[in-house]
Amino acid sequence: MVFSLADSSVHGILLDIEGTISPIDFVYRVLFPFARRHLNAYLKANATSEELSRDLSLLREEYQKDVAEKLEPPEWVEKPFEAQIESIQRYVVWLMDRDRKSTGLKSLQGKIWQQGYLRGELKSAVFPDVAPALERWKEKNIDVRIFSSGSVLAQKLLFAHTEYGDLTKFLRGFFDTTLGPKVSQQSYRRIAQEFHLPASEIVFVSDATPELDAAKNAGMQTLLCVRPGNPPQPDQLNRSAIRSFSDIVV
Repeated sequence: MVFSLADSSVHGILLDIEGTISPIDFVYRVLFPFARRHLNAYLKANATSEELSRDLSLLREEYQKDVAEKLEPPEWVEKPFEAQIESIQRYVVWLMDRDRKSTGLKSLQGKIWQQGYLRGELKSAVFPDVAPALERWKEKNIDVRIFSSGSVLAQKLLFAHTEYGDLTKFLRGFFDTTLGPKVSQQSYRRIAQEFHLPASEIVFVSDATPELDAAKNAGMQTLLCVRPGNPPQPDQLNRSAIRSFSDIVV
């Protein structure tokens, strides 16, 4: 379908990343394996850093909840240092195996990816219709922002290192799960406040219907993004859907 921003009185666009801007394969076949390969080295090299300490504090809280809920995570060993590093690595991998949308995990992954981008080992994959659409929307003064389970750092890195150049110049804001879960309508109410727009003047584009339902319940308009490689979604045929950002016209 074609979605007209003017006809729908939309002045803000909120975009998901995985399966909407970037192929799901890029996340699961490039980013996640890169984080796994470099996790141990990162933990050892940054053992005394305050940034890592904050991430580990969040992860330790999550680990304690997992233990309390009898999910049987790998044991978190406090000492000696080598055993602690190995146990943290096992727990982080355990979270990644479950695709946990964990704030501590996403923050840690973002820092590992940052090193990869800076060394030129990583290059972001985005769908070819993304860059032209972002440019068109900016020319029409549409406020475009991002909401992803990946950390804000990871989001900025992804947009700054694409084969189409640095796309961060087209974006006015980034939100991650420190603001709230992506399936909570309260998260979208908070985001609407950051836009300084009525929720009804914002359209949220995502490949996941639970997220779209939360945004809709907060008053936003929604579009299901159907991309190659995306898994089918519940009630997909009854949704307003697009297959390319070129379907969103000014």
